[in-house]
Amino acid sequence: MPCDSYSGVIRPSRRDEPSLPKVPPMGNANIELIREIVAGSGLGAGSIDDQRAGMEATAGAVPPPDTVVVEPTTVAGRPAEWVTPRAGASDRVVLYLHGGGYCIGSLATHRNLVSRLALAYGGRVLNLDYRLAPEHPFPAAVDDAVGAYRELLDSGRSPSQIAVAGDSAGGGLTVAALVAIRQQGLPQPAAGVCLSPWVDLTQSAATYVSRAEVDPMVTKDGLDVMAAAYLGEASLNEPLASPLFADLAGLAPLLVHVGDAEVLLDDALALRDTARAAGVDVTFDLWPEMIHVFQAFPAELLPESDLSVTAIAAFLDQQLA
Repeated sequence: MPCDSYSGVIRPSRRDEPSLPKVPPMGNANIELIREIVAGSGLGAGSIDDQRAGMEATAGAVPPPDTVVVEPTTVAGRPAEWVTPRAGASDRVVLYLHGGGYCIGSLATHRNLVSRLALAYGGRVLNLDYRLAPEHPFPAAVDDAVGAYRELLDSGRSPSQIAVAGDSAGGGLTVAALVAIRQQGLPQPAAGVCLSPWVDLTQSAATYVSRAEVDPMVTKDGLDVMAAAYLGEASLNEPLASPLFADLAGLAPLLVHVGDAEVLLDDALALRDTARAAGVDVTFDLWPEMIHVFQAFPAELLPESDLSVTAIAAFLDQQLA
């Protein structure tokens, strides 16, 4: 059954719901600290190379907890990492697709988040280094994600033991991969998890304006640059690049988490509504005052980070065999 979590606030049922505040209150001093850190990191400004360096210097410098084992591997011809709790893990697997606008991000930038997810749900996570634009434009990322999923199936794993998850562009890529998996006649995985998903590369939603002042991570101008780099000759509404425009019928159950203080809020709301209209089981949670991919920040700064990861683990426990 569809499920929305409200955490004490009234949530919209449509993208234009009037109960959605134009600008959420920002009373969290730690979010203001994050804003200052991001402003000085080079993220969201400069060339793609500059942003890659900025993301590596910040997120990439955060080590994984010592309660996991990180093992380099190769999957579908791409570098990847198996992240496994030292205490042991079930046979279940999450294929993780990192964010970064299809242009930045790496195994290192998401190793900590992936590790915390592995610990929370008690299973292994396969962190995939899919190809990035502009060197490798669409559909390279989709091909790599589907190739990794196919290899997991070929290794003998049941689809009921596999989930696909990702944040930001990786959240959009999760949905695109599920669509491509269906198109290629492969069985759907047990579930998909989308954190602050970027699913509409037209950047035409209302929250690009209404949340611009409170989102320290993402801007329309920045995403316009990354969309152009990723799409190449493809259309802005190409279904496997902007999966909001895809036929979503028959996809695996989805979990969508998004913050109320991010420009991609409307993307998440539209994904929820479009997927549900197509008959997909969607669990949705909008987090008051939270920013883009807040799960990547330590719980010492944002306690909601661990609360969200815990909720993701509970969803995976329900969906995975």
